[in-house]
Amino acid sequence: MSHDSYESPFCTRYSSKEMQYIFSAENKFRTFRRLWIALARAEKELGLNITDEQIAELEKYKDDINFEVAAAREKEVRHDVMAHVYAYGLQAPLAKPIIHLGATSCYVGDNTDIIVMKSGLELIRDKLVTVIKALADFSYKYKDMPCLAYTHLQPAQPTTVGKRATLWINELMLDLDELDFRIKGLKLLGQKGTTGTQASFKELFGDDADEKTPKLEKMIANEMGFEETYPVSGQTYSRKVDANICCTLAGIAESAMKFANDLRLLANFKEMEEPFEEHQIGSSAMPYKRNPMRSERICAIARYVITNSLSPAFTAGTQWFERTLDDSANKRIAVAEAFLGVDAILNIYINVANGLVVYPKMVRRRLMNELPFMATENIMMAAVKNGGDRQELHEKIRVHSQAAAKKVKEEGGENDLLERIAADEAFMLKKEEIASLLSPEKYVGRAPKQTEEYLEKTVFPRIRPYIDAGRIKKDEGLSV
Repeated sequence: MSHDSYESPFCTRYSSKEMQYIFSAENKFRTFRRLWIALARAEKELGLNITDEQIAELEKYKDDINFEVAAAREKEVRHDVMAHVYAYGLQAPLAKPIIHLGATSCYVGDNTDIIVMKSGLELIRDKLVTVIKALADFSYKYKDMPCLAYTHLQPAQPTTVGKRATLWINELMLDLDELDFRIKGLKLLGQKGTTGTQASFKELFGDDADEKTPKLEKMIANEMGFEETYPVSGQTYSRKVDANICCTLAGIAESAMKFANDLRLLANFKEMEEPFEEHQIGSSAMPYKRNPMRSERICAIARYVITNSLSPAFTAGTQWFERTLDDSANKRIAVAEAFLGVDAILNIYINVANGLVVYPKMVRRRLMNELPFMATENIMMAAVKNGGDRQELHEKIRVHSQAAAKKVKEEGGENDLLERIAADEAFMLKKEEIASLLSPEKYVGRAPKQTEEYLEKTVFPRIRPYIDAGRIKKDEGLSV
């Protein structure tokens, strides 16, 4: 392994081998050759002078790419597509005259980009569903466990641990819908020519061009696993396709970042944690620490993916007329790294979601510290039933609550609201009677039932086909 030049952390630390292969040179140029074969086969069937022997020769070398020859040729001609046409032609001399016949560079370049992005989106979808499944199992397990809820990061009406997890799931479900939409909507560029007019096929097919050119595109699309091509274009497919896909990927990053930030806060509260390995070191200076490093890494990479999504958007907005070339260098980096980044995020998310740690006693302790304040309405109603004056009791609870809060905040003491109320004769309630009103389960509303209904009616039916098809990804753990 070389240590004297820059290597992307996506390749060395974060992204999976699967995603790295999808965006690899090998996959790219193998796809080039598949597209050249599909073009030749369609042209032959539509009457051009191409033989079965030529196509067989192309098939023979479709996966045997002579990279060194192509690289040397590219240094001479400064054109990667023509370098690979040349290299393929050396291996398949019989087919050399018909490789890339009637095509432009974007025939292989843009169609390959679409094919690669579709593969990447499908892998992302599998990993997203894996996270949803792990969180759904967690949510169901903890659907009845009351916990303190927050608005404005201030204690609010209780919820349950499982119900909170449904909020994380719901955002991922929105992302899943968006992914499905993007995958279903993808089309090949097809073979549109230098300015999108398909002029070269007017020359090749002559008077039959209007009939045969659409057939050619349909045949190529079907062979490459697509139903349609974009009906019109310049030389390239609209770069809004890249921008929209990167926006979808940024949406997944947003959802993951929300989860990771919540978990970082819960770790501070000592209610929940991400998995922590037996020999993991939390801090070089403070051995006792269990830093939420996985969640922090999700946030770090998510920030990059979200800001990176602006680059394809600017590229889409600055394509002049039928095309310019200021997209090429940019999209090689921005689009690929959007996929690599989200892949990295989901690898971590899978690991965390499968190993979430809950500390029930801390969850209950933090809730019970605040519950007396939230139970004041129920306490007041019980006192009214015993003959108390509602308006008088309301004012007394206000005064007692502020005094108890002052003791907690300013003196660092325990919440003694219950003792204050029990000692106040106006309430006519014993401490035991008041304590009986403090069962947390009484204050979570429909949270357990909401969780159960959401998982059983919405989540599990949606992801069941992926589970049945074996699309759930294994948690490989994190080596770094």
